[in-house]
Amino acid sequence: MHKGAQSRRSSGRAQTPKRVASRMEGVVKNRGTKPTKKASHNKEVAKRDKVEQSHMRDSFPKVGKVAPLWSSQDQNGETRSLKEYRGSWVLLYFYPKDNTTGCTKEACMLRDTVPNFKKLSAKVVGVSIDSVKSHKKFETDHGLTFTLISDESKTIVNLYGVWAKKKMMGREYMGTLRTSFLITPEGKIAKVYPNVDPATHAEEVVDDLKSFRKAVKKG
Repeated sequence: MHKGAQSRRSSGRAQTPKRVASRMEGVVKNRGTKPTKKASHNKEVAKRDKVEQSHMRDSFPKVGKVAPLWSSQDQNGETRSLKEYRGSWVLLYFYPKDNTTGCTKEACMLRDTVPNFKKLSAKVVGVSIDSVKSHKKFETDHGLTFTLISDESKTIVNLYGVWAKKKMMGREYMGTLRTSFLITPEGKIAKVYPNVDPATHAEEVVDDLKSFRKAVKKG
């Protein structure tokens, strides 16, 4: 065999899969260290979202102020109002939609914590823009043991500033922010909970109720 041909073949065999993979890995790593246009864009979007969320919070009723009054139908078609809860602590929680994953988790966690709320003389009231019929199904499907208020007219969600522009997978739309308000027996806002975590919210509120009640006793 010709020596030149042997040399070329020998050179070709030197490029083993391991070496090729190693070189490719180096290229990928080097590329990964450079900020991409997409990453920069995502950072800008995140900053803008934070600013928008800040503006949204400005529209919420302020702590220490009287909670906006409302009157609407519950899951049984009965007219309920915030006034009837005077003398009790109230967790007024707003959620996007009946029988969706996050909203179901939040409702079930609150359901399981209702006995603790009762011990603290507190009531749980959920509000969404779903119909009375939808609320009844939600209650029945999950054995919910608290009041669900239907706000199809979007009156209450607007009163509390939780009807706002939302984003999902690059799409903008109007919807209900997952937000809660803890209201004192005197009808004032004690605490606002923006960006609620459905899995931990119930326990969080119970802990806050205990703290508020201790503070009142000491005062």
